[in-house]
Parts: sequence; structure tokens; C-alpha cells
Amino acid sequence: MDYKKLDLIKELNMKNPKLLKLLIGFDGFVDEIIHVVDKRIDSESFKRIDTIEDLANRIKKASGLSTNIELVPMVKKIGGNGPIMCNAMSKAVDDIIYIGSLGYPTINDVFHSLEEKVKLYTIENPGHSDALEFDDGKLILGKMNSLANVTYEQLISVVKEEDLKNMISEADMFATVNWSMLPNMTDLWRKLLKNIISSLPKKNVRPFMFVDLADPEKREKHEIVEALNLLKEFNCYFRVVLGLNKKEAYDVANVLDLFDDSSLKNMQVSLEDLNQAMFEYLDIYSVVIHPVDRSCCVVDGVFYEETGPYVEKPKLTTGAGDNFNAGFMLGMLLGLKPDLALLTGMSTSGFYVRNARSPKFDELIAFIGDWHENLI
Repeated sequence: MDYKKLDLIKELNMKNPKLLKLLIGFDGFVDEIIHVVDKRIDSESFKRIDTIEDLANRIKKASGLSTNIELVPMVKKIGGNGPIMCNAMSKAVDDIIYIGSLGYPTINDVFHSLEEKVKLYTIENPGHSDALEFDDGKLILGKMNSLANVTYEQLISVVKEEDLKNMISEADMFATVNWSMLPNMTDLWRKLLKNIISSLPKKNVRPFMFVDLADPEKREKHEIVEALNLLKEFNCYFRVVLGLNKKEAYDVANVLDLFDDSSLKNMQVSLEDLNQAMFEYLDIYSVVIHPVDRSCCVVDGVFYEETGPYVEKPKLTTGAGDNFNAGFMLGMLLGLKPDLALLTGMSTSGFYVRNARSPKFDELIAFIGDWHENLI
């Protein structure tokens, strides 16, 4: 029998996440979770389209003709990689500052529940995502004009440089996520390095910095390479962790020319080879990759992989990756070994997709116990 999950429960029961201090930024979205109608049964009920492939076939049949596709909004919720990750970590950590696009000059109503647990600074209006949910994934249709105004200059007009310097200096983790949706993020990073981070006192133990590119496919190759190369500069001051889902990992490896195009396009490169190659190229503390049914990471050159508690019919998938990131980084912040941090990440996302919400710390531990007992 695998006793690793029991070891994880013992470790977590000895930790106190309330001692951690986190700073997260800089995006923000209002997410509208939507189901796509296959057959309308009556005014109240319908059969939804279950897979992206089924929707693609429906759309393909309309080529040269026309068709009508009915969308049913199910719920409106906190969106954006940063707010979702922040919300998940707030279930265990008390001291969190979030700076992002939450409504300007006042915070959008959808973020008021986050405001009860987290110190919020809002610098711009949020984007809006229509998240079409399917059993095999999701299609996120984003409207994000306001996010072009997320700049270093706008940031320091709300949070003064000296205050921002203190926030970063005191944080056990600084997370900057959703690079792809924030067109001025690379410039913001450069100015943070030059104006604030370069003057921070060096610490014996570097704090963590977590980065999530968030599906960079639509960005130009040179932009992606430029952003990734900046991570090496951050790594002088932080233990930089880059988080990627499976698609993002293969896309980034292709941009970096780490393997031949056909092998990457067909996903013939193993996760271990992919993870190791990206780690060696980037020369940062860790690269973590999370497919749907497992996760892996390289930390200090060592590869770790764990399988996860896959569920065929999730209640909610939008935000699952952000919950994994929250759980994985919580594990790393608490000093867990990387394999146990992977299990913590997958348990956090596993609870989320089954319950359509993030777990409290005691619920996370209970979920890991149920997973060990094959009760989920």
C-alpha cells in the first residue's frame, strides 16, 4: 500500500499556514460559467453538449451555412488566475495582499467575498470571461480591453513604490500570474526589477516567486522568450517557480526550440524529458507541469511525478489549474518535499472540481485521507 498520502497528512497537521505572508497580482476577471445546449427539453431543462469535440463538429457543420448555439449562464464568479489562486490560498493563509484589476475606482461586487479575507488594492477594471465548460476541458472567451491599462505606472499610482517594496520584502511568496492576458506585464516586470527588487536586502533563504504564463499561444514568439528570460533575473532574488498546464508546456517548449516541432505537436516527448529540458533552459528554481490526471516538477534538477484523483464528470473546471498552483505552492511554502507538494496541489484542485469551491485547510487534509482510502 502507498503510505505517501498518510505521510502528507501527518506533515500538514504539523504545519501552520497562518504564519505565511503572500503578495499576489495583477489580473482580475469576472467569470461567467456557461453550458452549451445540445437539446432543449423544456423551458427549464436541457441536455448540454458534453465535449469540445462535439461542439467543434456542430460548428463545422454550419460552415457555409449558419446555425444557432444556445448558451446558458450557470454562475458568475471570481475570475482571473490571480484572484482564483488568491481565493484558494486564503482558505489556509490569513495574511494575503492582492493587487489587481478588480474594478476601478471601486471594487466590482463579484470580488466582495474576497475582500472579506484578503487585503485588496484595485488598479483597473476587470476583464470578462465567458467560460464554456465541458467534460474534457473548457473554452474561455475573454473580453479584456481594460487589462491593457495594467502598467507599472498605474500600479504605483495606487500603491506607492515604498509601500510596494515593503510588501515584496515581507512576503514569503510573490506571485505574478496571467502574463498572456496582460500585454504590459513584461514591462511591468522589468520596472519592478529595476526600481524595487534590485534594492531589496538579500535574504539567507530566498522567498518564493510563482509565475503562470496562462496559455501564451496568442503571443508572439519573441515576447514569450523575452518574458521567460527575465525569470532568470528574478531568480537572483527569489526561488522562481514557473507553473504550466500540459498544453502550455508543449507550446513553450516549441517556442524555445527544445525539441523538434513534430514531436511536440503530437505530444510525443515525455513529460519528464519536457520538464527537465525546460528546467535546464530556464535555469530557475523549479518548473511544474500539471496535466489533468497527474502532475510533475523539477526542483534543483530532480524530477518528481505523481498521479492525481481524476474525476470524469467535474462540477467545475474553470480555475482548477489555479487551485493546483495554490495547493502546490502552499506545500512548498510549508516546507514539504516536492512530491508531497504535488499531491497537495492535486488534492486542492481535486476537491475544487468536485465541489465547485476551494477547500479549507482541514477539508484539504480530510480529502487527502479519503483519497488514501479510495473513497473519492
